[in-house]
Amino acid sequence: MRLLLLFSLLAGAAATNPGDLAVLRDLRKSLTNGDVLGWPDDDDACAWPHVSCDQLGRVDNLDLKGLDLAGKLPPSFPNLGALKGLSLQNNRLSGPLPSFRGMATLEHVYLNDNAFDSIPPDFFHGLSGLLFFSLRNNKFLNASSGGWTLSDDIAASSPQLQFLQLDNCSLVGAIPDSLGKMSSLQNLTLTYNSLVGPIPSSFNGSALQNLELNNQQGETKLSGPLDVVATMTSLQTLWLHGNQFSGPIPDDIAACAALATLRLSNNMLVGLVPPGLAAIPHLTEVWLDNNKFLGPVPALKTANFTFSGNGFCADKSGVACSPEVTALLQFLAQVEYPATLLSTWTGNNPCSTWLGVTCNDGHVTLLNLPDLGLNGTISQSLGNLTNLSNVKLKGNHLTGRVPDSLTKLASLKELDLSMNDLSGPLPHFSRTVKVNVAGNLNFNNPAPDPDTTTPSNDASPHPATTPNTPGHPVSPPATPETGTEKKHSSAVVLATTIPVALSVVALISVGAVFLCRERAPKPPHTASVVVHPRDSSDPDNLAKIVVVTNGSNSGTSQGNTNSGGSSGVFADVQMYEAPNFRIAVQVLRGATKNFAQENVLGRGGFGVVYKGELHDGTMIAVKRMESAVVSNKALDEFQAEIAVLTKVRHRNLVSILGYSTEGIERLLVYEYMPNGALSKHLFHWKQYELEPLSWKKRLNIALDVARGMEYLHNLGHQRFIHRDLKSANILLGDDFRAKVADFGLMRDAPDGNLSVATRLAGTFGYLAPEYAVTGKISTKSDVFSFGVVLMELITGMTAIDENRVEEETRYLASWFCVIGKDQDKLRAAIDPALELTDETFESICVIAELAGHCTAREPSQRPEMEHAVNLLVPMVEKWRPLSDDAEDYLGIDLHLPLLQMVKSWQDAEGSLADGSILSLEDSKGSIPARPAGFAESFTSADGR
Repeated sequence: MRLLLLFSLLAGAAATNPGDLAVLRDLRKSLTNGDVLGWPDDDDACAWPHVSCDQLGRVDNLDLKGLDLAGKLPPSFPNLGALKGLSLQNNRLSGPLPSFRGMATLEHVYLNDNAFDSIPPDFFHGLSGLLFFSLRNNKFLNASSGGWTLSDDIAASSPQLQFLQLDNCSLVGAIPDSLGKMSSLQNLTLTYNSLVGPIPSSFNGSALQNLELNNQQGETKLSGPLDVVATMTSLQTLWLHGNQFSGPIPDDIAACAALATLRLSNNMLVGLVPPGLAAIPHLTEVWLDNNKFLGPVPALKTANFTFSGNGFCADKSGVACSPEVTALLQFLAQVEYPATLLSTWTGNNPCSTWLGVTCNDGHVTLLNLPDLGLNGTISQSLGNLTNLSNVKLKGNHLTGRVPDSLTKLASLKELDLSMNDLSGPLPHFSRTVKVNVAGNLNFNNPAPDPDTTTPSNDASPHPATTPNTPGHPVSPPATPETGTEKKHSSAVVLATTIPVALSVVALISVGAVFLCRERAPKPPHTASVVVHPRDSSDPDNLAKIVVVTNGSNSGTSQGNTNSGGSSGVFADVQMYEAPNFRIAVQVLRGATKNFAQENVLGRGGFGVVYKGELHDGTMIAVKRMESAVVSNKALDEFQAEIAVLTKVRHRNLVSILGYSTEGIERLLVYEYMPNGALSKHLFHWKQYELEPLSWKKRLNIALDVARGMEYLHNLGHQRFIHRDLKSANILLGDDFRAKVADFGLMRDAPDGNLSVATRLAGTFGYLAPEYAVTGKISTKSDVFSFGVVLMELITGMTAIDENRVEEETRYLASWFCVIGKDQDKLRAAIDPALELTDETFESICVIAELAGHCTAREPSQRPEMEHAVNLLVPMVEKWRPLSDDAEDYLGIDLHLPLLQMVKSWQDAEGSLADGSILSLEDSKGSIPARPAGFAESFTSADGR
């Protein structure tokens, strides 16, 4: 009986399900070489090679790997409703992937190492049984549309997924949060894609064993801190190399006790390597190369340990740093590793070239770091610098308390901590130490000194400055040592409109919304606000807001003020400017269709740029700061860009039309540049199906950029250094005229050929060597960056690419300077997309020579931008605007703030249905009120 039942089941298994049989025949037909399958023409598919079936005759496994199959998968393929295993790897399959939606029985899917060109958005829907999925090395997926994103609902679609392999398959966007919530996921590899953003916080405590995110492509890569990694205690493999991750390695990395392989090279990681790394028992491979690590090289037992290209204090592991270096690096850690200091605080000798450090007889005596935007707290480690006599940290963003260890420094004479966010009480210093804590608004009264019996007549509970008598707060002396030394010469744009008649309290509350870290420096005695209405005699025609603080013990503010400074008893005066550029968020939401995904023009470190259309058809570009990047640095750049662009106007500089600050929103509005960034047309024109730029267009672009930079350096009312000139910050209009953009890192330029020290900022590959090494910039730093852009225009190669096969070509500037003078090598390096004639090559040789001069190692050997303009002008066809009467580019008068443009639009359109009123005022007097519809959301600078 049992034998009969067995024979019956076997006989039933031989009858292939008709629907499955039809799908297999469709598959054979859709292949261009289907005969290699060896499938006969009979109906018993369950007996065919590479096919297996269950007892019901349903196909449950297809093993077609490595058969060199070519062609496509048929649309009927998802009808294999009982399929559990699918192995199609290592073939030449192409065309679109059909949706696998609803194939709930699938468990193991191998589609890797093929040439599929598209994947539908619902591909993973309903794959509830999926355990293992590989799509690696399908680099053409959705390439024509800029890649594809992994849906955030993958966790709900495939809750049992254990292994997900999506390397080199044209993925874009952020890592989905849902991946971190998948408790079953053990292996995740997403390497060689174009992913951006941080590792999501949802990965906190993830059970992942292998995480490979290395070598993302493009200018913007995965970034952010690595704090979440230390919580993933099951990790065995962690590959993050070739990205833009920043911050230190988490101190609690030792919690990842199973970690065997750690690759962190070629990122922007900083600081001390935590000693806990050496305590991980099974660590066999560690890559730390080319970051900004400092301090001692960790004493790791593994032989496969690389750490070159950092700032370690020794050349081998296990060697301790000097005590003074150790103390300073601990201080650096607590001020959050500012880039300004990272570039010079390397090695084991702080008396060499360390910015802000001065020595005497080989010992640190002065720490001079004012106005550098330092965050964090002051480390107790400064008390280990036994010869320290002066500490100057005024004008930063330091919080916490003044370290007690500083009171033990026998040589300390001066401690200037003014204009920070420190809290009291102040420790008891010797009477010989001059301590300045003015402008720390949260500072409490120092604790009384029990040894001091002299009574204090000061009724104020908040001392400001003292040449220190413990327990006796003394008013700030009228010397350069008080808050008046901190002269805020650069005005900050106030992110709200200021009516003249507003009360003092209202002004302070409104101003606080957007002044951020650039607050009015004032000791906490009293404060008053004076508003100076716009004056027709002011060249900038701006309203002035002056915050006046009284540093005397009387607690009152009296006297006259003017728009530029203080008089009488005023200890500190700061001026802000409020131009007619503020726009309501709802206007920009309407213009961008609520920041719709289809309106995204690009992404960067600041956030996302959206295309928008105003009610009259005028196109705009809206740069929206992502809430995740709202930091002191980001807000400083936001304010700086407004402050510069509301004053700087030039045909070859992108113009700002307005800005918005409401709640957490920070938005900048620019003229729209239809053809986007130069980088897209040089490096990604195939991906976006664009025509490559002709040499004539490239010459025009070079001249446009040179003119814009010449204006910034020499021709405007004020000299500026851009600091981040690169092809991604050069935008093209519909006529391919170029304009320089992104002014958030701009700095005032010193007179002549002098340089100024600043925090390191910009983009590697474009940075001048003296800036990268010393942190000092001049206009010649921009000239170097311009030279690199010229090289990109000639070669079509990016400034830096670690993935280039030939190592010497990975850094364009250094390689080009070697081959640029050899005509044969230069000809071979020219962008293949260019149509090369003898005349074109002659022109390229001239530009190549200019590029070489611009990227000379010594700044003094580089030309001024004026020279570049003079050289380029004869090489470019003469060009003039359509009209000499006015600038009407894209219908926008770039000399008018957006609010005045709104007024002109209203004049043209007449009354709108709602009958609301908008009233504007310019320097010549009042403008009659006009009906306003869309414009009702705008507010004029004086609020009238």
